[in-house]
Amino acid sequence: MSDNATDKHLRYEQDPKGPVGEFFAPVAGYGVTLSSFFRKTVTEQYPFEGPFVEPRFHGRHQLNRYADGLEKCIGCELCAWACPADAILVEAASNTPEAQYSPGERFGNVYQINYLRCIFCGYCIEACPTRALTMGHNFELTEYRRADEIYEKDQLLVPLADGMLAPPHPQVEDLSDADYYRGEVTGPTQAQIDWVREHRPDDPSLATAHPVSKEALQ
Repeated sequence: MSDNATDKHLRYEQDPKGPVGEFFAPVAGYGVTLSSFFRKTVTEQYPFEGPFVEPRFHGRHQLNRYADGLEKCIGCELCAWACPADAILVEAASNTPEAQYSPGERFGNVYQINYLRCIFCGYCIEACPTRALTMGHNFELTEYRRADEIYEKDQLLVPLADGMLAPPHPQVEDLSDADYYRGEVTGPTQAQIDWVREHRPDDPSLATAHPVSKEALQ
């Protein structure tokens, strides 16, 4: 007996279908397809509905702020060093008494993410020491021009929430940058609002800024 005949004989002994089974075997696989006709559809009607993503989905990045409006990014460049795709460019600048954008000495003056390179691995999030960089749920990043896939800082920085004060402005008096990192700032103080009103009286954020007392920060 040839090898092919032996293999066919062994398969028949292990799974004997009989004449009827052999006849319906070619169409048996269609049973799965036919049974699916009567199941509830799970198709998502995107883009008319949704998108529906998991809570820990890694989407577009965002640069966060503290409760008083100062930026969390300190320009340390650790996110750029951690990026395996070399998709992040950060250039730091020094804060000054007249232009303070973040607590401490430096802030991220230039922040770019090239989404033609980004692989959404999240290593940059793990490297960030101040939780300035996080990832949201937005994955709609398609553009018509390649240059538009390079997002600048103004596109990544989250908008001011209600009650925040637009930087630059001094940090809360008597609090260090470490106090900011520990979450002890819950909003702008009256001194910060007065500083912005003196230097930028037409700033729109003055209309919605809510001062907190220094006792509330302790």
